[in-house]
Amino acid sequence: MNPQILVTLLVFAPLLGAAIAGLGGRRIGDVAAMAVTTGLLFFACALGWMTFIQVIWGGWPAHFTVELAPFIDVGAFRSTWSVRVDSLSAVMLVVVTTVSALVHLYSWGYMADDPHRPRFFAYLSLFTFSMLALVTAADFMQLFFGWEGVGLASYLLIGFWYQKETANAAAIKAFVVNRVGDAGFALGIMTVFWAFGSIRFADIFPQVAAHAHALWRFAGHDFQLMDLACVLLFIGAMGKSAQFLLHTWLPDAMEGPTPVSALIHAATMVTAGVYMVCLLSPMFEYAPVAKAVVTVIGAVTALFAATIGLAQNDIKRVVAYSTCSQLGYMFFAAGVGAYPAAMFHLFTHAFFKALLFLGAGAVINAVHHEQDMRKMGGLYKYLPITYAVMVIGTLSITGVGIPGIDLGFSGFYSKDAIIDAAYVAGRTDGISNFAFFSGLIAAGLTSFYSWRLIFMTFHGKPKWREAVAHDAHEDHVSPAQIETHDEPLDDAHAHDDHRHGHDEPPHEAPWNMRGPLLLLALGAVAAGGVFAEAFIGPERAAFWRGAILELSGAHILDALKSVPPAVVWAPLVVTALGFAVAWYVYVLREGLGARLARGPLWAFLYNKWYFDEIYDFIFVRGAKALGDLFWKGGDKAVIDGLGPDGVSAVSLIVGKATGRLQTGYVYHYAFVMLLGIAGLLSFALWAFSR
Repeated sequence: MNPQILVTLLVFAPLLGAAIAGLGGRRIGDVAAMAVTTGLLFFACALGWMTFIQVIWGGWPAHFTVELAPFIDVGAFRSTWSVRVDSLSAVMLVVVTTVSALVHLYSWGYMADDPHRPRFFAYLSLFTFSMLALVTAADFMQLFFGWEGVGLASYLLIGFWYQKETANAAAIKAFVVNRVGDAGFALGIMTVFWAFGSIRFADIFPQVAAHAHALWRFAGHDFQLMDLACVLLFIGAMGKSAQFLLHTWLPDAMEGPTPVSALIHAATMVTAGVYMVCLLSPMFEYAPVAKAVVTVIGAVTALFAATIGLAQNDIKRVVAYSTCSQLGYMFFAAGVGAYPAAMFHLFTHAFFKALLFLGAGAVINAVHHEQDMRKMGGLYKYLPITYAVMVIGTLSITGVGIPGIDLGFSGFYSKDAIIDAAYVAGRTDGISNFAFFSGLIAAGLTSFYSWRLIFMTFHGKPKWREAVAHDAHEDHVSPAQIETHDEPLDDAHAHDDHRHGHDEPPHEAPWNMRGPLLLLALGAVAAGGVFAEAFIGPERAAFWRGAILELSGAHILDALKSVPPAVVWAPLVVTALGFAVAWYVYVLREGLGARLARGPLWAFLYNKWYFDEIYDFIFVRGAKALGDLFWKGGDKAVIDGLGPDGVSAVSLIVGKATGRLQTGYVYHYAFVMLLGIAGLLSFALWAFSR
């Protein structure tokens, strides 16, 4: 069949499902709406894998573009709705459609009791369509369309349980913080159009070298054009991918249902920034300052988010901060020029992070929608399948493997390649050295908090019995009161029908939740080993044929085999150390972790370095104070005071003074008339005497 028709069907199949479920869900019923959206997603997933295989190893062209319809045509600014396919976008098609299809299937079980399932599945499909539009964009305008589309869909999904104030606040926070990054992204697009006269990637990339030393003069200062454009574009990536300073929306986004967390934070929305930087690598290669910014922000994020993950007690928040940290790895890989390694980690991360999120959802479902790990423990006996897949996901995210024989879980191949690439780049670049050490330390911290999650949840004394008894005693508590807990049970659905069966022991999830877990576990085990040679090994030239990644970072990837043994083994050493400390604190000396959690350092990490409080003081309260100043001091006191309010006040005073003359006595009026006549006569005499 024609490749152009197939990829067009791939992109628009989720949109069709969203339209059917969203507009006709009430007419066709819940099951039909779920079946249509899920079926179309699996259809898109099959086409995604076909496209991936055919573009890279099959008989399809290495890259092609399908122009569908005019989008915007204003003067020299022209954009056509297109579907661009190459090996880079083909990787993203596989990632997005695979995770989304499995999330749709998982949601059949997880959202079984929710009364608004058609709306939920419509939002999921709309999100997937927006992401597919983003990764197949042929110009900046369609890229921006998809960029904003996933922002809108994430707002709808995070706030899906709109009865909860916390969910509404989290959705608004995610939307607003992303708009901050999007402002920089929009300015970057404007800068690119001003410089190149086009927004089409095919027109821009060939001209980049000619504009390498172009300057932008502003306010008497000259700025390197490429650096300015790339830094502005990267600000957009910082917001979308929850990087340091624009990361605060990510943990609050856990207020959405767990399938939403897996879809947004595993492989789709948060990886859009990484994809964008890799896509624009021809520009970033001529923007050394921008690359340095990407490296520093990525390294800081990897380390910063890992420290916060150490102290979180909500099972989903631990996984959320691990996402933030892993995205930092991807960014500093791109910053040092190892773009294929960044994309490889994006690929493997999709499997093990979706696995961890959906596994966390299975745990939450089993313990009556409890999310606090302090109220779990001893669950491995009751949830053997969930325990096994969560351990697999943990082994993958911590990068367990044997460097000497290149044997390990998926995360081992991609994360170690990034750390080694930073070391290689650091031979001539101090910033890359900072990234190397940050990545190494973050690897140890990742191991500690990941195994902490496993040990607190599945090992030790079962604490869920006391929690279940307490909940059973308080079945009359309203959902609004539930939400006032220290860490809201954001998967409580805000419906009383979920607070049932508290006397039942934890049990495995239904098959439609277990099936996606097993498939993702397979990817977490094997995806790295199967695709390592193609993504970053000797086969990468053929793999990335037709994509821009083959032009950059080749010398870094070629030098990975010459990295000293001490550097090669260092990630495994710090990972083992993190595991040992977690085992000692949470298994051998159970209770020690609770005592350590009483210190000021733990409070600092638990409160996320107080970024929310700082931002609230500076931006929220600061904006309110500034608004009050302009409103009360400027608008009311000055503008209204000297304008309409002032005129009316003067009129009132004059009116009151004039009113006093209206006494009602005739002789008073006669006296005034005499005064008037006297005045007129005096004026007349004065005028005639001149």
